[in-house]
Amino acid sequence: MNQEWQLSSELIHLNHAAVGPWPERTRVAINQFAEQNTHYGSLHYPQWLQKEAELRTQLQQLINANSHEEIALLKNTSEALSVVAYGLDWQAGDNIVISNQEFPSNYIVWESLKPLGVEVRYADLSTHDSPEDALIALCDSNTRLLSISSVQYASGLRMNLNRLGEHCKSKNIFFCVDAIQSIGAEVFDVQACQADFVMADGHKWMLGPEGLALFYCRQDVMDKLKLKQYGWHMVENYLNFDDKNWQVANSARRFECGSPNMLCIHALSASVSLLLEIGMQQVSNQLQQKLNFLHEQLPHINHINVHSDSALERRVGIISFESEKIPSEELFSYLKKQQVFCAMRAGKLRFSPHYYTADQQLQQVVDILKSLSN
Repeated sequence: MNQEWQLSSELIHLNHAAVGPWPERTRVAINQFAEQNTHYGSLHYPQWLQKEAELRTQLQQLINANSHEEIALLKNTSEALSVVAYGLDWQAGDNIVISNQEFPSNYIVWESLKPLGVEVRYADLSTHDSPEDALIALCDSNTRLLSISSVQYASGLRMNLNRLGEHCKSKNIFFCVDAIQSIGAEVFDVQACQADFVMADGHKWMLGPEGLALFYCRQDVMDKLKLKQYGWHMVENYLNFDDKNWQVANSARRFECGSPNMLCIHALSASVSLLLEIGMQQVSNQLQQKLNFLHEQLPHINHINVHSDSALERRVGIISFESEKIPSEELFSYLKKQQVFCAMRAGKLRFSPHYYTADQQLQQVVDILKSLSN
């Protein structure tokens, strides 16, 4: 483990799909911000605004947005989804297509629109030749929006976003992507997939803290989202506090109504800087090597059944499995006692390493599971 990572040597952290640890530079950035604030208050606020602008540019690069003005900094993925759900002008009879495997954030918000006469359609991703076929099959002339997680949180199933984006574009359907399980783990290109809206918290694969999320809104659909929140930070000349003739910002900052989370901005900027320095292609390649090892080893343990798709195009950083002889709850507890920190989702165990996870630690995990075969 290089100097960027100071995780306890006793801990095997396989839980980036939930909340990831911070790299060392992020701890340093937070400490420096705290020291500066403690000793000087807001004296250096102009520098903080520069850091805010820097983070927008970093996130633009991370997802290949056309402009940093398409990037908003919101509290979390759920808030961003709500901005979309309650910004669009719905008509009774409209429908939204999602999948039957979504995290609650990506179905609760759409179901909340049912009183407006909006139908939510749930695609069973296992019923067609591909999960994309299942989603497309539910779209019709009344479909206003297709919303999907780029990677399903429990199974780790990776969607072909380019294909879905092409379909939505051809049918004039808004395309919304919850990319919390992708951004920071793989190369993500909002222009290639033709997404209208993309959102992702920074606390998973982007290696940042909870409390700050990326919201991408394509410039030419920005005006289609009605604003539901207003405040000083979402106007065009937001630093001119005496301007009585305010106008909504021309950029995605219009979705940020109040004071920015400067502490998290400093932290996430530091974390994203690491990913950009390494390069997302390299991060993705190294993470796939970790998944290769797990997909090769776990199926050969006689009591382990892997439920995640092993195909390269169908995975990013998650592998889901269960034991035939040990209930998942018991196995989860046992692994935690062995200092293997993972998650349990949909009744199965979920490993989610990152690019830096040591190969020897993955071998240790495999050996622990093998030791339970007898």
